[in-house]
Amino acid sequence: MKTALVTGGGRGIGASICERLAREGYRVYINYNESETAAGKLADRLLAEGLDAEAIRADVTDAEAVRRMMGTILAKSGRIDLVVNNAGVSHYGMIQDVTDEEWDRVFDINVKGTFHVCREAARAMYWNRSGRIINIASMWGICGASCESVYSASKAAVIGFSKSLAKEFGPAGITVNCVAPGATDTDMMKELPKEASELLKEETPLGRIADPSEIAGIVAFLASEDAGFVTGQVISPNGGLVI
Repeated sequence: MKTALVTGGGRGIGASICERLAREGYRVYINYNESETAAGKLADRLLAEGLDAEAIRADVTDAEAVRRMMGTILAKSGRIDLVVNNAGVSHYGMIQDVTDEEWDRVFDINVKGTFHVCREAARAMYWNRSGRIINIASMWGICGASCESVYSASKAAVIGFSKSLAKEFGPAGITVNCVAPGATDTDMMKELPKEASELLKEETPLGRIADPSEIAGIVAFLASEDAGFVTGQVISPNGGLVI
């Protein structure tokens, strides 16, 4: 059985990814830091359906915690085939109001967290000469968003990091890709001012925001055998807002 780790897997897009991968036959480790209840309920529901899932806690900003998490996964499953770096936070506000602490928090989770997990995953995947890494970015990492400069910068960093790793890991048979969603129906979306979220819907050619399951479908494709020759790419399901 193939093994997958999804960071920030307890809620929103992460939860949909965990459910989709479990239904695709993966043993899924649902990583969480603060969302213990949500991750536990998701794991219990999947187990009740005869699927294979386990909640596992680690703060991705803590390198040692990530190392212990990966060690636990390898001890239990013997391998790691797929990593989805989904854990992330947003920030909304004008740049002159951004504090150093807010900047550091966004980059620590969105960028450093992705780095920590990729580093540990690579050590395991190189041993097997195969693996898939899928990093969740954002359409704002492609084009930038007003009043979301910190978030946009962090997701642009994830995109650049992923492209570099694709070249670095390719000779070992490991693919690295990005999914850069547009506006999606999650708690993060609800943090935006109502007028901003309504404007996003109006400006999106498809006239709506995405369901998390639609993002999970892209991840499932990139994890599949059909995507074996796809690496270093950014797929942005954004309803046509960014073309």
